[in-house]
Amino acid sequence: MGTTAHDDTAPAAPSPLASIVALGVLLALAFGTALLGVLASPDTAGEYASLTRPGWAPPSWLFGPVWTALYAMIAFSGWLVWRRGRLRGLALALFAGQLVFNALWTPLFFGLGLRGTALVDIVVLLVTVTATITVFARASRTAALLLVPYWAWVGFATVLNAAIWWLNRGS
Repeated sequence: MGTTAHDDTAPAAPSPLASIVALGVLLALAFGTALLGVLASPDTAGEYASLTRPGWAPPSWLFGPVWTALYAMIAFSGWLVWRRGRLRGLALALFAGQLVFNALWTPLFFGLGLRGTALVDIVVLLVTVTATITVFARASRTAALLLVPYWAWVGFATVLNAAIWWLNRGS
């Protein structure tokens, strides 16, 4: 009778309760990012309407539904990596970092009117999301793919931020 190799480095599967709690925490973190922006800048729609925007800028009503879907995907992506025991070290730092840069953008752009500083922040956010996708892909292809729409939206938002900053630089 042969012996079965035992891999002590493989993480144990999380319990169902731990898995539910972790998903709840990650959802709270992702949507908490949005809440921080709303609390810091409650009239983003009004301010957005007052800005000179490029003709291809989306209407303000579109941002809420898009970000709701993206925050859910961000949380679920993190949860998939957590379930594999890989949301630690670099993966955790990148996941947390992208949430921090995401949370900073709304107060910078709307609350403080620092559109150039917000542009720097969103470029760093885009780089951080790119790195997060790369690191998450090692743990879960699905987790990485869930972040691709977020990456695309942040890329679009970066160009939009730059255009609005340029069009409003004298104001």
